[in-house]
Parts: sequence; C-alpha cells; structure tokens
Amino acid sequence: MIMVYEHPLSPYAQKVKIALVEKGVEFTTQLPDLFGGGDAEFRSASPRREVPALVDGDTTVFDSTIILEYIEDRWPTPPLLPEGAAARARVRQIEEICDTYYEAITWAIAEIRIFQRATGAAAEQMLARATEQIAGVNTYLERQLGDAEWFTGARFGWGDLAAAPMVHGAAMSGNAPAADGRLAAWLERVRARPSVATAFAQALESMTGFEMVPELVRSGVFVREYRDHRLEWMMRTGGADVVLEGIRQRTIRFSDEFS
Repeated sequence: MIMVYEHPLSPYAQKVKIALVEKGVEFTTQLPDLFGGGDAEFRSASPRREVPALVDGDTTVFDSTIILEYIEDRWPTPPLLPEGAAARARVRQIEEICDTYYEAITWAIAEIRIFQRATGAAAEQMLARATEQIAGVNTYLERQLGDAEWFTGARFGWGDLAAAPMVHGAAMSGNAPAADGRLAAWLERVRARPSVATAFAQALESMTGFEMVPELVRSGVFVREYRDHRLEWMMRTGGADVVLEGIRQRTIRFSDEFS
C-alpha cells in the first residue's frame, strides 16, 4: 500500500493526493510529528522535514513535483501530462509558477491573518500587496487556460491539479478570480471534481481547533518553515522585521541541512 506523509492544508500534499486518486491508486496518509520535528521514518523519507513524502515499498520520494513525476512513471494510465514536449513543458511551467510564486502569496496571507506575524498598518500594507499579486497571477493563469476546459487541454491533468490548490486557497482568503472570467468557471469545474473536492474537504476538516495555532507559534512549539520563495516574498513585501523577529524568537526555521 502506498503511504503519503502529508498535512491536509498543504497545497503540495493536496496535488499529490489528487494525482493518486485520478490514477486510481489506493493509498493511506499519515500526519508526521511536525511539532516535534518528525520521527525517524519521516526524516528518512523527507530529509528536509517537508510534506509531502511518498513511500512505495522500499522506495521513498520527497518533493511534490518529483512525486508527481514518480506517479506518472509508475502508473502511466490515465496520463496526467499532455502529448508532446512543448505541451508538457507548458503545464510544468504552470506548476512551477504555482509552486514557487503563487504559494508564497497564499502562505503569507495565512502568516499575517492566522499566525499574526504582522499587525496594524504593516499587515494592511502586506495584505494589499498580496491582493494585487494574486490578481496578477490569476490573469496569467487565465491567459494560459485560454478557451480550453482544462489547463492540460481537453482533459483534466497536471496543470489543473497544480493550480487548483493555489487558486482555491486564494479564493478562500477573499481573493477569488473575477466572477465573469474563464478562470472562475474553471475553478467551479475543478472544485466539483471528486479527487479535488475530497482534498479540499479534508483541508477544511483539519482546521478544527486552528484558533490555538497562533499561540503555539508564539510559544515556539510550532515552528514555521521560511524557505526560498516564502522568504523572498516576506523580504520584498515589507516583512524583513517579521523574519528577523521570527529568527530571534525561534518561531521560524529554514530547510534542514544534510548530514
């Protein structure tokens, strides 16, 4: 049985679960001990202590993109990638934009609103910038979608499962695509897809008791990871003091070093 280390709120874990369901692959999930740093099995599967990680017998795979590639190689039918090198490169680029640009924005909104990293005028300025950035990336995605039903073309695929968690997450924060646009119609279709609907429902269920999380962050029990694109967003959007304070208070961490 395939096992996936995950957190239901992770958009990276969501896209892996969506892919497995679309392929008809049975799997179980496990929430690692993210508060305590993870047990030995999780660290072995994910050396950077990040979800998701996939365990398939003696094979372990970390990083959501590499996991998607493994899934596509391991279970090629039905395909998630389109035919042709150019079409495949296009949907992989959509995934890259979503993973390393869009995710940082939706993540930062949670840092400010839920984890209260910034307050007052600073928070308002950062959230306003996030709204502008989401509008921009949604415009980019709408151009990529064009007149097609799905980002992959005539069928649901790689580009759709990569974009769905980001566009949905932004919409849940009050930054939905323009109501009369093609991206909004796509979001309605993608939310109705069983694989996606299940992942989103699991994310919503996992938020029970979330009101306790800000205090857990402030106390240092729950340490948030600030890596690459997330750190860049904070530094260029007026959050340098947030980063420095988090380092001083030890309420943020960076990717683990290898040993």
